[in-house]
Amino acid sequence: MTRHFLPDTAALLGRSLRHISRSPDTVITTTIMPIAFLLLFVYVFGGAIRTGSDRYVNYLLPGILLITVVSGISYTAYRLFLDLKGGIFERFRSMPIARSAVLWAHVLTSLVANLISLVVVVLVALAMGFRSGAGPLAWLAVTGILLLFTLALTWLAVIPGLTATSVDGASAFSYPLILLPFVSSAFVPTDTMPGPVRAFAEHQPVTSIVNALRGLLGGQPDGGEVWTALAWCAGLLVVAYAGAMVVHRRRVG
Repeated sequence: MTRHFLPDTAALLGRSLRHISRSPDTVITTTIMPIAFLLLFVYVFGGAIRTGSDRYVNYLLPGILLITVVSGISYTAYRLFLDLKGGIFERFRSMPIARSAVLWAHVLTSLVANLISLVVVVLVALAMGFRSGAGPLAWLAVTGILLLFTLALTWLAVIPGLTATSVDGASAFSYPLILLPFVSSAFVPTDTMPGPVRAFAEHQPVTSIVNALRGLLGGQPDGGEVWTALAWCAGLLVVAYAGAMVVHRRRVG
């Protein structure tokens, strides 16, 4: 069945994308919260926060982009849970298709949906005064990091999607992840934080990824931060993918 992997994945991807096109509230919902955070922090808290940047929206946007991704991946777990409970996996098992194609279709759907949400958030930020000194290569690097981060978290979302016992449980796993940007350099510099909080903030993946994106978007990329961000994303991807495959074999194998 391996030789059927690509056409099977493409067919199932089309199915998932049709579901989203018939329910655009999925993309709309996942962009509302990040945009609300963007508006709140720029227009309410921005005047009281000192970051050394000429525009707070420039400082803030990388963290908001990560929150956008985290908000979107909860729908991957939700859709997987519905397919599992609806018996779709059992139907596909009786057909001559590659079993992993079902998971990859959901993962690629997440990439497409999150990419749309990210573009919307960037457009809103531009309307609010965001400006970037990044060139084409820097924007490609930003896109690559965000897609790798999305891919890693999406495979992580597959695990609760296959193991949850309720709809709420399938999507609620993303809530703790949304809190991570608040204990990072996403909203304020880490040097303003108390000692233990600062130590955690400076050594967790969100800070490295946010700093890498901020440097790239500002036209002053830090090679060390970029490689650290890529290492975090790649490491998380490997662990999440391996865990998802183990759960998939046990759950529906």
